[in-house]
Amino acid sequence: MSSLNLPRATFWAGFAFALLGAVFFSAKGIVVKLTYRYPGVDAITIISLRMLLAAPFFMVVAWFQARKAKRGLIPRLTRKDSLQLVFLGFIGYYLSSFLAFLGLQTISAGLERVVLFLSPTFVLLITAFYFKRPIAPRQWLALALSYGGVVCVFLNDLSFSGDAVVLGAGLVLASALCYSVYLIGSGEIMARVGATRLVAYAMLVSTVFTLVQFFWVYSWQGLALPWPVYQLSFIHATLNTVVPTFMIMWAVARIGAPLTAQLGLIGPVSVLFLAAWILGEAITPLQLVGTAFVLTGVLVLGKRPKVR
Repeated sequence: MSSLNLPRATFWAGFAFALLGAVFFSAKGIVVKLTYRYPGVDAITIISLRMLLAAPFFMVVAWFQARKAKRGLIPRLTRKDSLQLVFLGFIGYYLSSFLAFLGLQTISAGLERVVLFLSPTFVLLITAFYFKRPIAPRQWLALALSYGGVVCVFLNDLSFSGDAVVLGAGLVLASALCYSVYLIGSGEIMARVGATRLVAYAMLVSTVFTLVQFFWVYSWQGLALPWPVYQLSFIHATLNTVVPTFMIMWAVARIGAPLTAQLGLIGPVSVLFLAAWILGEAITPLQLVGTAFVLTGVLVLGKRPKVR
């Protein structure tokens, strides 16, 4: 059913879920930057506490999904499915997040979110060169706009933060590339496994990798952290991870993936103003121009709903 033909209550519920999910998910950079202000906190600690506190929620979802599979209501996982879920959990929710959090040590929350929005263009390039699919002129325009916008925001951060921003932006760029591989890889398995089970299982796989790394590096002593770190991590795990994950799923179920993706463009814009309000990061004209270019590029890249 077209989003134009949906009942009013269903449409506006999906609309609200998509907007709030995008804002909450994008705001994770703000929470991460606040957490870095405490001594003894690094990227390993942040991602570990996030996954440790979010895991119980995903365990409940995974348990219900396993029960449904046991009753024959949904297909059981094959060995191939299980291996794919391990890979997707590693690259999509562990490695991608870890690289992004490393990058946030030296770049602004606004630049991090703008660079991560290059994921759709990476998906386009990977499918073009790996799967030999031609790139249309409209898509080349989208690529030019997106990368031009990132250059603008990058130059803005470079003028304020110095050479360290180069390494930080590179790490976040690698994060966006990892997440693009996750998006491509999840497309095939999602049709068999389902979005809910895919997210829950991949998140739990990521939790295992994350905690193994944490305890290998810091052992149990690494949990001796100031109480505010746990408070911020709980916000990160719930409002910036669990809640937006399900909000976006609910939005897709109500208004479809294309409109949900387009409403997700509010994310980078919201981060600019949240970072200015909470972190005191300056909003410059160059930053606004760069963000506008990236958002326009993603809009051009996406499929617009047909109006009848």
